[in-house]
Amino acid sequence: MKPIVPDLKPNLSPGASVQPGPTGGWHLEIPAGPAGSYRLAQLDDYTGRPRRHFPWRAPLVLELHARASGKSISGTWGFGFWNDPFSLSLGMGGGVRRTPALPNAAWFFFAAPPNYLSLRDDLPAQGFLAATFRSARLPGSLLMLSSPLLSIALLPPLARPLRRAGRRLVYQEAASITDEVRKWHTYRLEWEEERVAFHVDGQRVLDTRVSPCGPLGLVSWVDNQYVALPPDGRFRYGTLAQKEAAWIELEELRIYRPG
Repeated sequence: MKPIVPDLKPNLSPGASVQPGPTGGWHLEIPAGPAGSYRLAQLDDYTGRPRRHFPWRAPLVLELHARASGKSISGTWGFGFWNDPFSLSLGMGGGVRRTPALPNAAWFFFAAPPNYLSLRDDLPAQGFLAATFRSARLPGSLLMLSSPLLSIALLPPLARPLRRAGRRLVYQEAASITDEVRKWHTYRLEWEEERVAFHVDGQRVLDTRVSPCGPLGLVSWVDNQYVALPPDGRFRYGTLAQKEAAWIELEELRIYRPG
């Protein structure tokens, strides 16, 4: 079965880098620094495209080898597929026009505290996760019109019922992964229209019917941000300090159609 070669391009903040890995593949790194400054090293194949032209739909399989610089990188890192839901562009100057969307994703995702990335109280929301999101399709214009009300709606007395209501629009599933991320592991993601299965070193860690709606883009990244909407309703977001550089390495990335 011949792999499909993704057209990956770097997306970097100042001081971050994407370099060839020591034995092939890629080394993505962000420098140490204080809180208050966003640092990102990313590879993706969707920058500059409208969401309807993102390249990937089910069914497909993603396989790769990966490792990270530490067990508790301040921020997030991972790899997989998503719809880049929070990007906003009005198409000025000939650029791509994009309105906000609800999330659709299937990925291996690390989130350090104080990140809390779940609308459900019965799912893991921090640490290294296999996770999926499937969301209702709402017009981007509607989400743009409602965004000025978000800061009011996320006050703690209102955020808790809003979080519960969000479960009717955004379905999700997640499972914790306990493997030592500083060591090389083989990751496999099988994305079907009504199922997603995740494997680490041949062992299944999650099999769910919460499958994202395509098309999606392929992304791998490491950054220093956090977003938290915990059960107490105290919504928070921002960037975290890093005492030392953080990196992930990827090798032998393959995408192919099953069958």
